[in-house]
Amino acid sequence: MEAKKASESFTIMNEMVLPNDTNTFGNLMGGRLMYWMDIAAGIAAAKHCNSPCMTASVDNLSFKNSIKLGNIVHIEAIVSRAFTTSMEIHLKVWGEDLLRKTKYESNEAYLTFVALDENNKPKPVPAFIPETDEQQRVYDGALRRRQLRLVLAGKMKAHDATELKALFS
Repeated sequence: MEAKKASESFTIMNEMVLPNDTNTFGNLMGGRLMYWMDIAAGIAAAKHCNSPCMTASVDNLSFKNSIKLGNIVHIEAIVSRAFTTSMEIHLKVWGEDLLRKTKYESNEAYLTFVALDENNKPKPVPAFIPETDEQQRVYDGALRRRQLRLVLAGKMKAHDATELKALFS
């Protein structure tokens, strides 16, 4: 299986915040944004491995700035590292107020997707090639984030998380 470049998975998704997408404060509901982010990440994952993919985990999602009714949501998703059958997807989200001509950062998150074969079983994914310094930085941190996810999910013992231990010794 041939390795793939980061740019091959790059996905941009845009949505307009409509009344049905907002809470009583006129802000985009967090659940709706998570829904859109999951779609964008799923597209990036599928582009990387050319197969259906399933969400395996969502890292911390915190809101820096709310996105208001009528604003545009910009979501960028890109594979940040590939493992055996899973891929970490890095997402960045901005809001844009077209009337005020401003664009502002809203969120950043990492989602993990697993590639599936024709029997809905995990299948190997292509290796990943970072192309920029920023992509290399995110790639380098992906193994630590993965080990933290596995420890928190009870799938790895803390003493086996060598990348995490290296941060503290």
